[in-house]
Amino acid sequence: MQTLEQDQVRASVRERYGAVAKEDGSAGCSTTGSCCSSPVTATDATRLGYSTADARSVPAGADMGLGCANPIAIASIRAGETILDLGSGGGFDCFLASQRVGARGKVIGVDMTPEMVTKARANAIKGGYTNVEFRLGEIEHLPVADNSADLIISNCVINLSPDKPQVLRDAFRVLKPGGRLAISDVVATAVLPEHLRSGFAAYTGCVAGAALVDDLQAMLLSAGFRNVRIQPKDVSREFIREWMPGSSASDYVVSAVIEAAKP
Repeated sequence: MQTLEQDQVRASVRERYGAVAKEDGSAGCSTTGSCCSSPVTATDATRLGYSTADARSVPAGADMGLGCANPIAIASIRAGETILDLGSGGGFDCFLASQRVGARGKVIGVDMTPEMVTKARANAIKGGYTNVEFRLGEIEHLPVADNSADLIISNCVINLSPDKPQVLRDAFRVLKPGGRLAISDVVATAVLPEHLRSGFAAYTGCVAGAALVDDLQAMLLSAGFRNVRIQPKDVSREFIREWMPGSSASDYVVSAVIEAAKP
């Protein structure tokens, strides 16, 4: 993808999710509603693998229904760790991680959409989260120091990047030796047909940017990661059908658990 086209994709994604932030999550990965349904409720979160208690434990408006699974469930977060969330949105996963790292730990959320960062910061103040901060930046060029994070999480965001290899290289840079990835994202299980690959709506709808499983594994290994594990979840096709109704998207993309470690 050429630089100009990459910039156009980023601008489209930024515009789309800036509007989502202003609408309090009434539209998300889909072109018609949130990734699950609209309006967002605790029930929506449970469809993605969160508990009702998780959804109720964060400030109202933090759970915007924009994910495709629950990265916290696979993260094995330990007290005192530094956690980095790529594409942190309204702060939902950051706040759940905050509860697990405790007062000695730290959570950093990075999002390229100013409206999302503003919303997340307001949610942090509302919830009294003193060990969480939100930074404006692109996930391809993280505003985070080298070798500083124990764990990187992300939820249905890396697929939106037009330069996934750079995302993974920068993730590798900021992780400490022995650090790990615990990501939920959509992956392609077959080559997408033209009607799903073209147009910014399909890209911002978390479909057109989905990488093939083998390609994503190659990107992770090339970035330096080891112990790579990508586990597609066929059950996710049920809610993916709602993202782009009538498009056959669920025949080609699924949510997946993606894990890897920095040696």
